[in-house]
Amino acid sequence: MTAQIKIVSGKYRGSKIENVTFPMLRPVVAGAKGDYVTVDASELFGSKFGKIRVTVDEYEYVGEFDAAPAPKVETDEEIMARIEDRFEILNEMTRATVNGDVRAMVVVGPPGVGKSYGVEHELSQAGILDDLAGRPRSYEVVKGAMTPIGLYCKLYEYSDKNKVLVFDDCDSVLMDDLSLNILKAALDSSKKRTIHWNADSNKLRNEGVPNKFDFQGSVIFITNIKFDNVRSAKLKDHLDALMSRCHYLDLTLDTMRDKFLRIKQIARTGGLFREYGMDQVGEDEIITFMQDKQHRLREMSLRMAIKLADLRRMSPHRWMSIAENTCMKSR
Repeated sequence: MTAQIKIVSGKYRGSKIENVTFPMLRPVVAGAKGDYVTVDASELFGSKFGKIRVTVDEYEYVGEFDAAPAPKVETDEEIMARIEDRFEILNEMTRATVNGDVRAMVVVGPPGVGKSYGVEHELSQAGILDDLAGRPRSYEVVKGAMTPIGLYCKLYEYSDKNKVLVFDDCDSVLMDDLSLNILKAALDSSKKRTIHWNADSNKLRNEGVPNKFDFQGSVIFITNIKFDNVRSAKLKDHLDALMSRCHYLDLTLDTMRDKFLRIKQIARTGGLFREYGMDQVGEDEIITFMQDKQHRLREMSLRMAIKLADLRRMSPHRWMSIAENTCMKSR
């Protein structure tokens, strides 16, 4: 029996499709602009439409493939449970890094989903003990571009046991061979991790940094780059070497739907709009707006939700109109 799909709500080239059943050529998959399915629309639209892709918001499978059953489609609640579990693992792994039980971790996820917040929150909790003891905090979060020698010096500064260095969106490190080799040495799984700088440097002399040292600290590298999807053979070899040296946590926020449900999840806990003091109606307005406009918003992120909350507080009656002009792409 040929599998069919009933598209309850979807679009094809900007035209709405509602409650229409098609022969399904390929199951629903995630795309850059949302979920889509490949169907045979020739019976309805003519022979030129024998194979088209339809963006789907809501759908039902009808029948089954001859070769294999259609893949299981996650419900919203299942997706939110999966995402929540990943972020709980992130918190647990960060605590283990502070304790020295985990020496290296790479965290991968799209921008604006709270991956940095979770790491920094756990580190700040651990840093309270440093504050009470009147000593410098045993961790640092480094953001932005970094040169190879800057990376070497920073690793030396946090080379002692129970020190934690977090690189947050320092993706320039991944694009430089020397930086990558230094990082690989710091993340190595061997008991002794010795890092070398085999070149003369006034910076090292002036700052009292030796040409080699043993790194006993821990490193967390937070990035938007999904290592599995990198196509450059040269860079992929380096990233594979990094993954073999440390724990690699992919937060699995790969689709627009995943990112939206992450935002909905945070809003549900009450932590997203707490400082705005808005009631449930106001929160629901923002979440519904983001869902309805998801493919036109400039980004689907926690930052976007906060921008919309700012607009709603600024102009309770016109915020949606203002958002159309400031937060959304042109039609």
